[in-house]
Parts: sequence; structure tokens; C-alpha cells
Amino acid sequence: MTDIPILDLFVIGGGINGAGIARDAAGRGLSVVLCEKDDLAEGTSSRSGKLVHGGLRYLEYYEFRLVREALIEREILMNNAPHIIWPLRFVLPHSPDDRPAWLVRLGLFLYDHLGGRKKLPGTRTLDLHRDPEGAAIKDQYKRGFEYSDCWVDDARLVILNAVDAAERGATILTRSPCTSARREDGLWHVTTANSLTGEKREFRARVLVNAAGPWVTDVVMRVAGSNSARNVRLVKGSHIIVPKFWKGENAYLVQNHDKRVIFINPYERDKALIGTTDIAYEGRAEDVTADEAEVQYLLDAVNRYFKEELTREDVETTFSGVRPLFDDGQGNPSAVTRDYVFDLDETGGAPLLNVFGGKITTFRELAERGLQRITRFFPDMGGDWTQSAPLPGGEIENADYEAFRGKMKRDYPWMPRSLRRHYGRLYGARIAQIVGDATSLDGLGRHFGGDLYEAEVRYLVKHEWAQTAEDILWRRTKHRLHLSEAEQAAFTAWFDIHAEAA
Repeated sequence: MTDIPILDLFVIGGGINGAGIARDAAGRGLSVVLCEKDDLAEGTSSRSGKLVHGGLRYLEYYEFRLVREALIEREILMNNAPHIIWPLRFVLPHSPDDRPAWLVRLGLFLYDHLGGRKKLPGTRTLDLHRDPEGAAIKDQYKRGFEYSDCWVDDARLVILNAVDAAERGATILTRSPCTSARREDGLWHVTTANSLTGEKREFRARVLVNAAGPWVTDVVMRVAGSNSARNVRLVKGSHIIVPKFWKGENAYLVQNHDKRVIFINPYERDKALIGTTDIAYEGRAEDVTADEAEVQYLLDAVNRYFKEELTREDVETTFSGVRPLFDDGQGNPSAVTRDYVFDLDETGGAPLLNVFGGKITTFRELAERGLQRITRFFPDMGGDWTQSAPLPGGEIENADYEAFRGKMKRDYPWMPRSLRRHYGRLYGARIAQIVGDATSLDGLGRHFGGDLYEAEVRYLVKHEWAQTAEDILWRRTKHRLHLSEAEQAAFTAWFDIHAEAA
């Protein structure tokens, strides 16, 4: 392996933390390779509640620093990715059977002021019998509160970090698990194997970063042959998707009998995303699914507050993810910290940086602090830079998405409103890379149903590492929710034949 060039950084894990670290490092001038055993964001990072938020309920566990940092990051990410992150107002119906009103008001006051809120409106009190936001709520609930947080397309957040990393010189390897990593002569000798082609590749790197999420301890022990005093605690969070059952653009946050809070968010225009559960999990992260008890738990939480009764038949689909939380010894899964911890092992002069825990909202800060931890190994690398750097597609003037919508309408008057919205929300200022010279829908190529056209497919294959129909229908986009089973099958059959040509 002596003829193999020496990299600065090899990153294991293509979730939000690994992609964020690869992007930050590449932007500092380091040579970077990232490998992911599956597709980008296929694990935890595409199975979240789709929120960039401070974590209102974490105040109850006295996580004031974590909430403050997350609220600060919320503002930064809104500016850097206004196409995939946007404000959302949450209505919190108050139940006198649970937390007292004064405690809720205190929590919301802190939430408004801890993070230096600038762009989002503050909390207000609602009369649920008079204000339109209370129209869908049962009459027994009279008072409520409304506060601000943000929505995010979580999988696209990962993809855009990987795209930016690649454009800054990083190499991104998907479906290429790290099969071995050993220290030798002060360097990491790393081997990957592509699970589709069988191709093996070898690398040498000065520093290895383990951002494997639920598999972080597996990488430490099995792949790298190392040890760590840190550990993760796996917590399963499940969500259900149902037809939207209220009017308005607001979301809801309800308190369940066990004092857990459940988010009920508008999703994909005509649907609702409901979650999440918090259950200790001990199985393989790859095998996680939402069980019927969780589905019923979420339905019961909704039915406690809303006039319209949901049943199991309303559930269109479910998804479940395993959150790799840093094990802080708390017995209650809901109380386990969402903070992150680094473990730096410098054995043999070849540093290994393990990342434990974290949440989507704080990924940028996590990446920045992770690079700060290894600065001394790269004295010539650049400084912090991501705070004011737009993600791909986020290069929108003044981060004003509404003004950008107007520009799209002027630039593409032939494009249906739903398609403009789809392209704008996923690709932002890079919409021209998909549309190209097209001046009509025919110019976008084959139409597969809904808002899915061949031009988008070709873009995703060429620029975003899409290799299967599922990569496109579920992680790069959410077309799966808008295509019939027959349309999905037809697209999959077409893609399997034409993917390489795309």
C-alpha cells in the first residue's frame, strides 16, 4: 500500500454527522474520503421527525445549554438552506391533566429567549374556542399556545452536505462499507468493498472519523479493533403518515398521558406526519420497524385531542429509526440526552475520532467542533467557515424563499405550480440544472406520474449518487407518497433498465 496516496481524513458514515464533517473538512482544504455502507441517509438521518428545533421538551430535563445551542443553530440553518428549512408554527393545546399552564408558559418564555431569536415570531396564547387554529380540537380544551420552530427535509440535508463536500474535493463512496481499518506506521490503512459491484478499494489516512451512528461501537470494536469508554444507547422512534385532517398550515404538539409530547405536522401538502415514540431498542438497527403498539399509541395521542377520530385504516405508511443517543445512564429513554460527545483515541499516532450521539439540528456545530478537536494534527488547515456558507441550492438572495418563488414563476411560466414547488423546495437555486433548456413539460422527458419527470431522475443519478429506484422515490424525494403502486412499479422497471444511461 506504499504507493497509495495519503489522505488527511477518512470518514465512516454517510448520515448527517458524517456528511457534515466531510463537508467542513473539505472546505478547510483537507483531503477527504467518506464511505457509507448503504445509501446516504438510509439510516437514522432519513427517519426523524423532520424538524430543526431547539427541543422544547428538553427544558424539562434541564438541558438549557443544549436547547440554547440548538436554537442558535436553527437560525443559522434557516439562512443557509431556506429551500429545505422553513418556519412552522406549532399549536400546543393545554390539558390541565398534564403539565400546569404556568410551567408551559415558563418553558415557552425560555424557548423564545434562550437562543437570540431574530427571524421567527414568538409565542402567543390561543383561545381554542375562538381562534381558527383550535377548530379541529375537541371542545374540552379551551386554552392553547402557539410557538415557532422549523421544518427540514432531513434526507436532503444529508445529501446537500455530501454534494457540497464533493464539490470541494471530497470523495463520497456509497454502498461501500468499511471492511477493515488498522493502524500501521502512524497511519490508518482502510479497506472498503462496494456491496453492488464487489470492488475493493484501499486508502491510507492520517485521521479516521467514526460517525457511524447506531453502528459507531461496532466500528470501534469490530472494524478498527479499538476500545472506547463511551457508548451509545439505541432508542427507537416511530412515525405514522395519515391524510391531513385539519385546515391551515400550522402543526400541533400534544401532551400524552405519560407526559411524552407528540408532533402532528403537515407533510407533503396533503398528509400529516405523526410521531414519535421513544422505546429502548436492542436489536439490529437495520431491522427496526414500527410495531402495532406504537401505531396505536400515536393514534390514541391524536384522538385524545382532535375531533376527527383516526383509525388504523387511516395510516398510509409508517417508518421507524434508531437514534444513537450518548448513554448518560438515564433510565427513561425520553430523558436520555440528545447532546453529542467526542472520543479521541490517539493510539499509535493514528488518531481515531469517535462521534457519539447528536441531533440533526446541531450537526453543523458538531462538525465544526469535531474539526477543532483535531486541529493540531493539521496545523495548516483552514478555520471555521460553515456558519455563513449556504448549502447547495440555498444561494437565494437574502435567504428570502418567497421572493425566490416569484422568480421561479417568472422564469418558468409553463411549469405547473406543484412542479415549481417541488423543484424549488428540493433544489432551490439549482433548479436550472434540472430544467436545462426545457421550455415545456415535454422537455423534461418521460413523465412517471405526479411530479416525477425523467430530467430529475437523470440529475439525481449524475449529481446525488442515486443508484436504485428507492433512492429516488423515498430518500432524494418523497415521490413514493404521490405515485400509485402501478406507477411506482413502472418507474422501478424503467429505472432498472435505464439507470446506467441516466
